[in-house]
Amino acid sequence: MDLRTRLTGALKDAMKAKDSERLGTLRLINAAIKDRDIDARAKGQDGVSDDDLLGILAKMVKQRQESAKAYEEGGRLELAEKEMSEIKVIEDFLPKQLSEDETSAAIDEAISETGATSIRDMGKVMGVLKSKYTGQLDFGKAGGLVKSKLG
Repeated sequence: MDLRTRLTGALKDAMKAKDSERLGTLRLINAAIKDRDIDARAKGQDGVSDDDLLGILAKMVKQRQESAKAYEEGGRLELAEKEMSEIKVIEDFLPKQLSEDETSAAIDEAISETGATSIRDMGKVMGVLKSKYTGQLDFGKAGGLVKSKLG
């Protein structure tokens, strides 16, 4: 089942269950996807792929993590908790995150696949990682690991 179908089904289930918190988050996800669809159609494309959808969801998680951190630092714990609950809903639709060992192995594989030998080849390695592991990998952390392995 594709991601859009899963999101639509989850939205209907949340409506039936009258789960307002989950419903609100799912509506935010749908709004972000529709915005991206409109942009894609304006550029002459059919819409966004599942990989693009995973990118949207990963970005939404990162935004909420940053917001939750800011709220905690500001003493607004109730808002931080709301952000964390939204993260849990969004993560239901993301693939399982790679462990540190799996991340390291994926980076080693990408380095050997691209033949990277120096930090100048970092873009190639990150390109391979993004094509294979979108939604499964924190690319901020992966970038640091790639640098350390190539540097």
